Amino acid sequence: MPRRPPIAALLALAVAAIAPAGAAAASLPSASPAGAVKVSNETTTTRWAHTADVQPVFSRPSDKAHRVARLRLFTEDRLPEVYVVLASWKNDAGNTWLKIRVPMRPNGRTGWVRDSALGVLHTVHTQLVVNRHTLRATLYLRGHKRFSARIGVGKASTPTPAGHFWIREKFHVAGTTIYGPAALGTSAYAPTLTDWPGGGVVGLHGTNEPNLIPGRPSHGCIRLRNRDILTLYRLAPTGTPVDIR
Repeated sequence: MPRRPPIAALLALAVAAIAPAGAAAASLPSASPAGAVKVSNETTTTRWAHTADVQPVFSRPSDKAHRVARLRLFTEDRLPEVYVVLASWKNDAGNTWLKIRVPMRPNGRTGWVRDSALGVLHTVHTQLVVNRHTLRATLYLRGHKRFSARIGVGKASTPTPAGHFWIREKFHVAGTTIYGPAALGTSAYAPTLTDWPGGGVVGLHGTNEPNLIPGRPSHGCIRLRNRDILTLYRLAPTGTPVDIR
C-alpha cells in the first residue's frame, strides 16, 4: 500500500495554489487562530478528505476545547464520508490542526480536527451554484461556466435550505424510480423533514415527472431532468462545493 504523503507538504501546496503569485499565505477571519492559513476558497479550489481515524471534532484547535461532533466513516447511504478542509494551523508544539466543514444538523457546522484524523487530501476545481429563485443550477470549472440546467426545488412547506454545502456521494439508481437514473448526495439537511431520506439529506437527482421542472415540487431535494442529472453526475466530482442561494 502506498504511504500517505505528509499532510504538511500537501497543505503547503494547497496554500500556494489558492494564493496569488507573490502573495503571502491566504489569511482567515479573526475567529481562527493567528497563523491559520486557508487551503480552500470553495469556488475554484477546494480540498476534501475521507476519514482516517474516528476522532472528535472540536470548536477550537485544542483537545481541551468543546467537542462539537465526532468524525464518522460513512454517509447515511454507507459510502465513505467526505469532509471539506477549509484551513490549517500548526501550534507551538508542531501539531497540525485542520478546520473542516461537518455534515450534520444544524447546517453550516464547522470544527477542528488533528491532521491524523483525515486521509489524503483531494482537490477539486468545480463549484455548483443552485439558485432557488431563478430555478437554475450552474456548474463552474475554475470559475468558468461549464453546465447549466433548470431545476425543481422544495415547496414552501418543505423548502430547500440555503447555505454552503458539498457533494458527499454519487451513485446510480437502478430501475425506474422517482429519483431518475442517478443521485448526488450533499451535506445539506432539510429544515423540516428529519426522517426522509437518510435523516433528511438533501440530494440532487433525476425525476419521473420532468413536466414539474422548473418548479417547486419537492420535499427539499433538487430535481433535474434525467439527461441533466447524468451530465452533472459526469462533470461534478465528489467534494464539489454546492452554494444554494
